[in-house]
Amino acid sequence: MSESPKGTATPASIVDALKAVAGNPPKVRASFAKGWCVRGTYAPSDRAAEVTKSQSFTRPSRVLARFAVGGGNPDVADTNNLVLRGFSFKLGEEDHRSDILVESAPVHFARTLDQMQAFLEARIPGPDGKPDIAKVKAFSAANPETLNQANYIAARPLPGSLAGTTYWGVHAFPATNEQGETRFIKFKIVPAGGEITLGENEAKGQPANFLHGELSRRITAGHVRFNVMALLDRPGDPTMDVTTRWPDEDSREQVRLGTIVITGFEPDQACDASIFNPANLADGIGHPPDEIFAARRAAYTISLAKRR
Repeated sequence: MSESPKGTATPASIVDALKAVAGNPPKVRASFAKGWCVRGTYAPSDRAAEVTKSQSFTRPSRVLARFAVGGGNPDVADTNNLVLRGFSFKLGEEDHRSDILVESAPVHFARTLDQMQAFLEARIPGPDGKPDIAKVKAFSAANPETLNQANYIAARPLPGSLAGTTYWGVHAFPATNEQGETRFIKFKIVPAGGEITLGENEAKGQPANFLHGELSRRITAGHVRFNVMALLDRPGDPTMDVTTRWPDEDSREQVRLGTIVITGFEPDQACDASIFNPANLADGIGHPPDEIFAARRAAYTISLAKRR
């Protein structure tokens, strides 16, 4: 396994590496730099309490959310089919709020913090502004699981709408219900109107910044609605490795926790003033046990400080 020397990676070094890969643009997020702040509502289903006692999911609330395009470059083209789409949202009121961060692939690109650091360092551009392809290939050959995310994205057509994309939580969250029963779940955020994708020729005809206008038209028409699903675990599911999907993940048992409806845009400042902190989880949803999740809490705070 070709990783950084054990224990050398830190949340701060990961943020620095993310910024370096993007060319160090100032005052933007280290990841998902390009995005749009929105508001909406959440309504729980009558089955939410079967899965979790978290009042974030069992009570109606307002929603503050942000759609984004992956990477640290705020000028990335919406027609780039090799980067993720992201969706972050806050559910619940002040004393029982949860921040959920999901993306358009069901796996992360690294299993450990050291592997994530090495993955990013292999992709930092040289003096010519491009990464060393030989270095990237050598790292990928030694760490094949780090290609799972890229392969998933590459196998799918370009998302044609942020409102028509399925978003996944790559972590396994321990969820505790009112009976005190705890099991692992994965979040899957599914567009109620189905997936919206573009063929190769359609994608070529789109401007580089088409997603904002497309989303605006759908919000105006009242067509931005997502079902918040909980995928239920089975014995033996990998809960520590975020580069690996659960077996039969696309067809396994799931429960609809509730529905998010996006109703309008908010000024960027509404989302930029703080962070969507993955560690903010109201009682009833616990912290995933994997190493990547543990680092994210500090990394988001560090990134916020840097962009200020």
